Amino acid sequence: MADEVKTLSTQLAQDPQSLVFLRLGELLRQKRQLDAARRVALIGLERHPHLADAHDLYARILADRHDYEHAFDEWDMTLRIAPEHTGALKGIAFLYFKVGDLAQAEAHLRAAKRIVPDDPSVDQAIAMVRGGVASPPPSAAAQAPADAAAPPEEARIFAGLEGAEEGLLLLDGAGLVLGGALRSPAGADVTDAVAAYLAGVSQEAARTAKLLALGTWRGLSAEGGQGHVHLTPPTRESLLLVVRDRSVPLGRLAMLAQRVAQAARHWLERQT
Repeated sequence: MADEVKTLSTQLAQDPQSLVFLRLGELLRQKRQLDAARRVALIGLERHPHLADAHDLYARILADRHDYEHAFDEWDMTLRIAPEHTGALKGIAFLYFKVGDLAQAEAHLRAAKRIVPDDPSVDQAIAMVRGGVASPPPSAAAQAPADAAAPPEEARIFAGLEGAEEGLLLLDGAGLVLGGALRSPAGADVTDAVAAYLAGVSQEAARTAKLLALGTWRGLSAEGGQGHVHLTPPTRESLLLVVRDRSVPLGRLAMLAQRVAQAARHWLERQT
C-alpha cells in the first residue's frame, strides 16, 4: 500500500487534474492518515467541484474524523449531483442510524437496494437497522465516536460548539436548566418557559417508545414554519433541545444534536 501511495502521489504531482486523487485519498483514509487524506480530497474538490465521487470521498473522511454534520452536507451534495450514488445513500443511512432515525436510515438503504439489488452489504445493513442493532451498518465508512477532549467548565457546557450562546438547552430530569439559552424570533428570553413545557418529555418519549416496541428512544425531530427542533436524551436523566432556522436540514440538525449531546454527556459525567 505504501508503494501505491507513493506512485499515486507522483502521478498526481505530474498531472494535477488527474482523478487518481480519488484512489490516493481513499488509501490514505484506510491507513488512518486522515489529515493527509483530507488535504488530498480538498485539492481534488477544488479542481473537480462537480464530481460526485470527490464529495463522497470527502464525506467518508469527515465521517472518520467524527465530523458528522459536514459529512452529511457532503453526502447530500453527492446526491444532488448524482441522485443514484449508492455510496452517498449508504453513508447518509449510516448517519441517520447513528442518531436513531431508523426510518430514514432504512429509506436510504432501500433506495440503494433499488439501484444495486445484488449488493449483500445493503441487505445486511437493512437487517441491522430493522433490528435496531447498536453497531453501525457495515456499509458505513466511519467508526464510533472516540472520547472527546476534557469537558468545559460548568458555566461553559457548550463552549466551542456551533450556536453555543443560544439555540441549545440542557435540562435535568426535573426540568431544571443546566445550560444554554433560547430566544423567540422577537428576541425575548424564553428559556424558562420552554424548560417548563419540556419537563417530563423524556419520560413520555420513553414510555411511548416502549408501548410501540421501538426500543430506547434516541431522538425526536420536528419541523416548524420558522425553524426546526431536535430533542435527544444525552443521559437517562437529562434532555437536550437544539433549535435552528429552516436553512438547516433536519438531517444535519440531528448530526449537530448528537455532537452537542456528546459534549453534554462529558460535562454531566464530570459533575458526578
